[in-house]
Amino acid sequence: MTTPNTSAHDKKNKIVSVSKLVSASPEQIFELLANPAMHAVIDGSGSVIAAKSTAPKRLSLNATFGMSMKKGAPYKITNTVVEFVEGKQIAWRHFGGHVWRYILESTQGGTMVTEQFSYGTSKSPLMLKLAGYVHKNELAIRKTLDNLAKYFADKK
Repeated sequence: MTTPNTSAHDKKNKIVSVSKLVSASPEQIFELLANPAMHAVIDGSGSVIAAKSTAPKRLSLNATFGMSMKKGAPYKITNTVVEFVEGKQIAWRHFGGHVWRYILESTQGGTMVTEQFSYGTSKSPLMLKLAGYVHKNELAIRKTLDNLAKYFADKK
């Protein structure tokens, strides 16, 4: 049985949030999120190719990690971990300033995973919105959370 995604767009604070119940513990999910090599496995945007070889095996606060990406043409991006609460929350951002955040809450049947795209700290929030990137990101988040749920369902 799959659980539906729930989403919200806080336009005042410029945060897109999508939540999904995942049948795994917060610790299991956090281990996957804290490992940059696993990001391509769950990515719903289709743009994450792989972690660069210089990326740490496990992320921590202020850690930087490079990713090989592709949106039309291939490119590389470096992210910095800006929030890190073991087993509960992790977030990173790149030079553009916007933040990708995961919040994990233990609940009956697994973990409620909320992924957020926070563009209030972006260097160009209006451009992101006008380009449709905010809406596209919500769709990609939904797919990422579906992939995350499937990853752990396949492990059972």
